[in-house]
Amino acid sequence: MAQVSSNTLILESFQGTRADIAGQLGLMWELIKTPLIVPLLTLCVYICLAMSLMLFIERLYMGVVIILVKLFWKKPDNRYKWEPIREDLEIGNSAFPVVLVQMPMFNEKEVYKISIGAACGLSWPSDRLVIQVLDDSTDPAIKDLVEKECLRWASKGLNITYQIRENRTGYKAGALKEGLKRDYVKDCEFVAIFDADFRPEPDFLRRAIPFLVYNREIALVQARWRFVNADECLMTRMQEMSLDYHFTVEQEVGSSTHAFFGFNGTAGVWRIAAINEAGGWKDRTTVEDMDLAVRASLKGWKFLYLGDLQVKSELPSTFKAFRYQQHRWSCGPANLFRKMVMEIIKNKKVSLWKKVYVIYSFFFVRKIIAHMITFFFYCVVLPLTILVPEVYVPIWGAVYIPSIITALNAVGTPRSIHLLFYWILFENVMSLHRTKASFIGLLEAGRANEWVVTEKLGDALKNKSNTKGPKRPRFRIGDGINLLELGFAAFLFFCGSYDFLYGKNYYFIYLFLQTMTFTLVGFGYIGTIVPSS
Repeated sequence: MAQVSSNTLILESFQGTRADIAGQLGLMWELIKTPLIVPLLTLCVYICLAMSLMLFIERLYMGVVIILVKLFWKKPDNRYKWEPIREDLEIGNSAFPVVLVQMPMFNEKEVYKISIGAACGLSWPSDRLVIQVLDDSTDPAIKDLVEKECLRWASKGLNITYQIRENRTGYKAGALKEGLKRDYVKDCEFVAIFDADFRPEPDFLRRAIPFLVYNREIALVQARWRFVNADECLMTRMQEMSLDYHFTVEQEVGSSTHAFFGFNGTAGVWRIAAINEAGGWKDRTTVEDMDLAVRASLKGWKFLYLGDLQVKSELPSTFKAFRYQQHRWSCGPANLFRKMVMEIIKNKKVSLWKKVYVIYSFFFVRKIIAHMITFFFYCVVLPLTILVPEVYVPIWGAVYIPSIITALNAVGTPRSIHLLFYWILFENVMSLHRTKASFIGLLEAGRANEWVVTEKLGDALKNKSNTKGPKRPRFRIGDGINLLELGFAAFLFFCGSYDFLYGKNYYFIYLFLQTMTFTLVGFGYIGTIVPSS
């Protein structure tokens, strides 16, 4: 009996203590909520609404401009002088300028053969074409394969050179810079650049080079990317939607209104004199292509985007490769903005309107604000307002403006409009990494100059699936776990559950769907699952 009484007393004491702790925590929350949490969260809401309006106006502006461009602007070959270059009976092939083709590579086992073949298949007089394979591979076996492929094409009469370096200093920028130093390049007037997974059509140079030949003010002709593996998995479909908007709208608007846009690093032709005048390739950021473009633009050079000139390429189809790519693409522009903003402001060769466009539209809104508003508003601030109902979020900011922005983003890929809602959820997940990368770039923190080459699978999956029947991919705990995404999944699930029980705005519908997407990505169940060999 005494034992029972003792146990009962301990249990009642524990329950009393637990009730006291809960009561004290509740009291502390109420004490700090009104004077601290509510004003701070309200300020965050106002900041997010302001950023939403900035992004909305930017998207609306580009939407209006692209409609005007399509309806009333002249085609590139009407805005600029263009006529085909033909062989002259008296001077032979001398009418064709000497063109250098640079192909930077790094352990490209799956794609080197088809990309070298595409470059060697360009329809240009062989005595006026120099092909340079810049191989930074660290795998001796792959280096041997690439070199043998170059020798094979050289035996057919192609002027192709296999170029290696002692180290990878400067990564891609270093390789391109080193390639331009070769003695045999001094006679080349233009340089076409193709990454290892890019496959230009034979008439690529014949369509692009005349713009540079007949218009001395043009420094760069950029082609559009087309993706051979867009239908490989849901993740590649999401990427196609984002990149199609970039090429269909952003590049076209920049080219048509300011003759400026960011060089995409590949599938473009540069005037070598413009590269030299701008200071050459620099490796101070992970976006050497954008760096060169901005510097050349500040020297007064013009750029031309050709949406009808398309080059096949490959999208990263594993989540690991995609995440590394997005880190580089988000960190690099933010870091470049930090380094160049004052140089742009002080420049005297370009107009004030162009400076505003480059600083505000090109860098600030598209490269920084777009990532941060997506992450902070929809994954942090909006869920927190459920826990603090005193903070009000107007419906135009939570629903209407995001819906219009999303609809405008769908312009580039009409075939995927049915995937639009899932694209929103996936982009919200990726905004976590892009925002983190942007802060790293702005603060020039530890990973600011991290460069991981995007893995290309080429026909690897197809070849593996054709050997010994389909294999069931092995999965070990920890192989594909992404703890950051799982942490946000738990946070959003808690907020959604609270809204379901006590809220009035029905945000839980969105939050539960977003929780599912964070969870899928957190467990690595997205993208191509590469079979174990």
